[in-house]
Amino acid sequence: MTSSTPAAALLAQAQEQLHAGNTATAASLLFQARQAPETRLAAHNLIESHQLAGGFHEMMGLNCLISPRDDIFHFFVGHPTSINPLRDYFADGWRTLAELMLLLEKVNRPLSQVQNFLEFASGHGRFTRHLVKAIGAQAVTVSDVVEDAVQFSTHTFGVPGFVSATQPEHVIWPKQYEVVFVLSLFTHLPKASWSRWLSHLYQSVRPGGVLVFTTHGLVAQQRQNVAMNDEGLRFFPSSESNAIEAQEYGTTFTSDAFVRAQISQEIGLEHLQLFAPASFWNHQDTYIIAKPI
Repeated sequence: MTSSTPAAALLAQAQEQLHAGNTATAASLLFQARQAPETRLAAHNLIESHQLAGGFHEMMGLNCLISPRDDIFHFFVGHPTSINPLRDYFADGWRTLAELMLLLEKVNRPLSQVQNFLEFASGHGRFTRHLVKAIGAQAVTVSDVVEDAVQFSTHTFGVPGFVSATQPEHVIWPKQYEVVFVLSLFTHLPKASWSRWLSHLYQSVRPGGVLVFTTHGLVAQQRQNVAMNDEGLRFFPSSESNAIEAQEYGTTFTSDAFVRAQISQEIGLEHLQLFAPASFWNHQDTYIIAKPI
């Protein structure tokens, strides 16, 4: 039986060479297969899992395996500006780490000193791998509504994790955390669950800790030409995720006034430590809320 494409044939030959122990020959074949879209990810993962010379692990100094079910990686694959999806994917995770570190510095909470960090709505580890390098797997817990995503991260990065739920009241927190980081969840929630998630996530923060979350604020609204209604929230039932029902996880835009009203109602506006407009990806706003001791 022959492979259906030249790239698939290269991949098959590389696997044969790996099985035979000829890693140098296999690497040469895999680097060629990595250039073809249909074999890019499979070739990449073989390079990384066998720690072949020239892989991304040499440049990044971390585990560079990517799940085939990673929606964010496939977002880069399909994005018109991404000419190197692998490099863009890893760079985006590193950028997230840098942006978070700057924000935590502003509230006098250096990331390097955090010993108990929950990454909620963590996906398949785009950011997790960089966080583990920064503070160690023992300090990181991941959670996602997609069970496969949690399994991938716990197995690949050695972190503890637990599966979330579509309704906040169904999530039981194993413990409370010093930093709870919720990147781009509130940018997807419908009105019916928006404030409920805010309230429930705040319960996962230990006294003296902080909740960090992002929204699609004014800059995102202007870029997408979204007209806001009187409520200050617009929800569209579509997103980059293929794993979650669109009515539960679409695309959401919120005004600062709406967000502050929810914080005031559910937590108390006096606990808002920082509002940073367009601080993630140059279009998502960040809110940091402290829990008093």
